[in-house]
Amino acid sequence: MFVTPAYAQAAGGGALGGLTSLMPLILIFGIMYFLLIRPQQKKAKEHAKMLGALRRGDQVVTAGGILAKVTKVKDDGEVEVEIANGVKVRVVQATITTVISKTEPAKAD
Repeated sequence: MFVTPAYAQAAGGGALGGLTSLMPLILIFGIMYFLLIRPQQKKAKEHAKMLGALRRGDQVVTAGGILAKVTKVKDDGEVEVEIANGVKVRVVQATITTVISKTEPAKAD
């Protein structure tokens, strides 16, 4: 007697409903790109540029924390560094984290 019949409502717009459910995922990806991915790519480019400009006489810090002076830069991704007088070690070029002091290029006569 006091019960009224309940009628099912028609579903909302199908295309619009799918798009609004994807908006949070798109927004999260956009935020992650600008806060995490883009700065990492920029840092990697700067590191590669630094390694490309490496030359003999530069003071560097390796990933292991060793302060060294570059004595030879090889083409196969290796660098020969001097960690003490007469003590030369070959290290992988990618393990160089920082260049402390750069040497000036030789003047062309």
